[in-house]
Amino acid sequence: MIRFECDYNEGAHERILQRLISTNMEQTSGYGTDPHCHRARNLIRQACENEQADVHFLVGGTQTNTTVIASTLRPYQGVIAATSGHIAVHETGAIEATGHKVITVPSDDGKITPDQVKVVYEAHINDGSPEHCVQPGMVYISQPSENGTMYSKAELQALFDVSQQCGLPFFIDGARLGYALASRNCDMTLADLARLCDVFYIGGTKIGALMGEAVVILNNKLKPDFRYMIKQRGGLLAKGRLLGIQFETLFEDGLYLEISQHAVDMAMLIHDSLAEQGIAFLYDSPTNQQFPILPDDLLQELRNRYSFTFWEKVSDTHSVVRFCTSWATQRENVDSLLRDISQSLNKFKACV
Repeated sequence: MIRFECDYNEGAHERILQRLISTNMEQTSGYGTDPHCHRARNLIRQACENEQADVHFLVGGTQTNTTVIASTLRPYQGVIAATSGHIAVHETGAIEATGHKVITVPSDDGKITPDQVKVVYEAHINDGSPEHCVQPGMVYISQPSENGTMYSKAELQALFDVSQQCGLPFFIDGARLGYALASRNCDMTLADLARLCDVFYIGGTKIGALMGEAVVILNNKLKPDFRYMIKQRGGLLAKGRLLGIQFETLFEDGLYLEISQHAVDMAMLIHDSLAEQGIAFLYDSPTNQQFPILPDDLLQELRNRYSFTFWEKVSDTHSVVRFCTSWATQRENVDSLLRDISQSLNKFKACV
């Protein structure tokens, strides 16, 4: 079975495994206070062009989202997100379990707009009895979005501006951030992104690491006592160096963007080949997630050899699926997928 259903099917990049082996018998202090974590933090600060950024390492995305959001909001506050936002649909109510409502706004492509943020904020402050309602306390997006779409630098700037005007911290989920930065549509660097939010995180789990996410806090008001929140949420890893070593390896010589670029290149092969054959897509995604609309009969044939994600039905005969590439996707597997799709399409056309 050739797997395209997610970007964390494989273990870790071999350089990370080699580094973990070579440092295995080192004795270091725990909980992220070791030299590897210190160096990884400095490398990330350099990449962000911000020496004052606080950098913390956690194990996974849901843990990171809940810790960041719970540390920022007061008990009566909620977080604004798209209806398709990861915290709204794919985290089993984790944010609500911390006592905070996800305030969703509609989105056709996975993104939200400054006007939507402003509407939610003004509806609350203009309510005659606002204390009866959840108060908006944060703005959440992911880059790229859950649908593979991307915010431009101008769009991030506009969201950051309106968030500041409303006094709402702006949080960017970067579980797949490398794939956005490597996209052919990207018009920003990591340093640009770091200037356009209050806090974000750099995903490692989906981009070459065994596990791990690096939280980067830019807003000084959000920095105090964050390690307390990590500990309370079960995220302060005793063997913290295991996370630091991985991010140290990813950021010391450009490996993070190098392997992100590979995933995007593989996804663009899928996109461009299918587009040339007249296949339409549900979303215009320039990142490692592609959402073609394909005949159900063809999809049934593909399931014999490939694993992918059903997304939604669009007609009685066609469905949207997600093909997801990763840092480790092999070119020959992409070629095999495209060859089988092309042969099936030609067969179906011949039968019409």
